[in-house]
Amino acid sequence: MDTRIPFPIYVPFIDDLGAEFLGMGNGEATIALTLEARHMNSWQVTHGGVTMALLVMVMSLAGRSLDPDSRGGVTVEMKTSFLQPGGAPGCRIIAKGKAFHKSITLCFCEGELWVGDKLAAKSSGTFMFSKRLDIAAKLK
Repeated sequence: MDTRIPFPIYVPFIDDLGAEFLGMGNGEATIALTLEARHMNSWQVTHGGVTMALLVMVMSLAGRSLDPDSRGGVTVEMKTSFLQPGGAPGCRIIAKGKAFHKSITLCFCEGELWVGDKLAAKSSGTFMFSKRLDIAAKLK
């Protein structure tokens, strides 16, 4: 039985990764992931795509926490610096996000990925939030 707290909005890719929602509010958010072999790269450390997926999600959640009417977000820009390997199978990694400025249309955020007490990656991102979720329908 899955006892994880559900994310405030369902993102199939994040769910498939196995990410765990730990909380969000007041411009901050935290998520976690217990690493498995499927999350590794060829050097048997966390794949950069996994790291970036967690960082973009946690920053988006931090930004969304400032706008309770928001139903979805779009990443406008993201930069990530990988500081050291992001963990091996069995490690639990924690992503922390913080929104540091919000304008009418954009929210500017930063994120960190931690392996224990070691900072593994740092990111910044710009997000635009929407009041509606029918964006995919417009692509058809």
